[in-house]
Amino acid sequence: MATAYDSYRQPRMRWLPPVPAHWVEQRAKTFFREVDERSRTGQEELLSVSHLTGVTPRSQKKVTMFKAASYVGAKLARPGDIVINTLWAWMAALGASRHLGIVSPAYGVYRPHDANSFNPAYLDYLLRTRAYVSEYIGRSTGIRSSRLRLYPAQFLDIPLLQPPHAEQDKIVEYLRAKDALIARFIKAKRDLIGLLVEQRLELVDRIVRRGLSASTNLCPSGIDWIGDAPAHWQPARLSDCIQVCRAGVWGVDPTDKNGADHLVCVRVADFDTDRLKIATSKLTVRAITKSERAGRMLSHGDLLLEKSGGGEKTPVGRVVAFDLNQHAVCSNFLSRLVPNRARVRSNYLLLLLSHLHARRVVAPFIKQTTGIQNLDSKAYFKLGVVLPSLEEQDEILTALSTACEPIEKAIAQAESEIRLLREYRESQIADVITGQIDVRSWQPSPEDQITEEDLTALGDDDDNDTTEEETDGDDGHD
Repeated sequence: MATAYDSYRQPRMRWLPPVPAHWVEQRAKTFFREVDERSRTGQEELLSVSHLTGVTPRSQKKVTMFKAASYVGAKLARPGDIVINTLWAWMAALGASRHLGIVSPAYGVYRPHDANSFNPAYLDYLLRTRAYVSEYIGRSTGIRSSRLRLYPAQFLDIPLLQPPHAEQDKIVEYLRAKDALIARFIKAKRDLIGLLVEQRLELVDRIVRRGLSASTNLCPSGIDWIGDAPAHWQPARLSDCIQVCRAGVWGVDPTDKNGADHLVCVRVADFDTDRLKIATSKLTVRAITKSERAGRMLSHGDLLLEKSGGGEKTPVGRVVAFDLNQHAVCSNFLSRLVPNRARVRSNYLLLLLSHLHARRVVAPFIKQTTGIQNLDSKAYFKLGVVLPSLEEQDEILTALSTACEPIEKAIAQAESEIRLLREYRESQIADVITGQIDVRSWQPSPEDQITEEDLTALGDDDDNDTTEEETDGDDGHD
């Protein structure tokens, strides 16, 4: 049964609750120093920095951002180092590394004076608690919340809690056991979501190729991915469905001097591919000049097509609808698509393009350059399709909405349960890592035996290293 420590004291950091009286609390610079060790070959393990899982090998992540042509000169991180994504520390994108690898030169890397000062896993838990995130926000500087930067002097001045090493080890053992249990629940919910998504895909697959009526007269379409199609549907190409295709723009970093040019720039990282819309949790602001905005301002009904990025698990070519009630453009890794409303409803084109991606029909149109996938848009838009009339498209969209409603509700319920599990985990970590619960006498049970694989579900489906910024990847199609 959970118990408290015998005595507590008030910590120096205002966000923390009272902590066990015997725990040490000293500034980070007492334990760490900033280092700038660079890779000579760029061949070391590429590490990703996440707000959910800390510092992990990028090969274990579902990362959609591109890889650089060379990582010579990247910063080296060694086991026990703290790695901080300077730009996203306010979102807890940091952690203690357990790996030798390389990270972005823009990251902060801090090495312990004494490797025995901390159990790296204890520190990893501690640094991503809400109390410490609040401290990062308070000490970061920047012109707006989304552009805050936590610089070395500010980080090294933050007090760190240091229980005796044996207590750190026990805290880590306890939290990892609880994490494994939570991860199993999350995996079960994700598996359920995967089955529901596949059920939805099969439903969409049948309707976009065959229509709503099982008695519809079919004939060969002459298009491989479709096969037989309703005889009254009209053959077309994707290009017939698109009035405008315009590449986005990345602009420059926002500063006080270019304030008049500040504008939301939608990125691939903002795609909510389950709902085919834009997630609004971490929108990026860039400085985009008036001339750069011309022909690129987004409107309701526009679609955003990923033309550069992707990866083996999630190939390039994803698409979402623009539905934000604010002025925005899209990044240069995306294209703005304006549907040809004389031929297709915006939502029907969204359904069609998302289905082509989900069923990998897009695959032959992907070109792999050094470290990045590019969608050959011109070739892709020559792909054959068959189109119902606008009236039948409306009927299909209405019918699909009704048919998919229970599936969507079940997916939303499972996602809600995952969020609750994460909130519970966060609360439990905060209580144990700050000494509100004394786990020194806790002993693991046989089911508490865990492996690293058990913990992989703690990462999120879109748990990317969010600091990789769009710089290249233009396939030449505007």
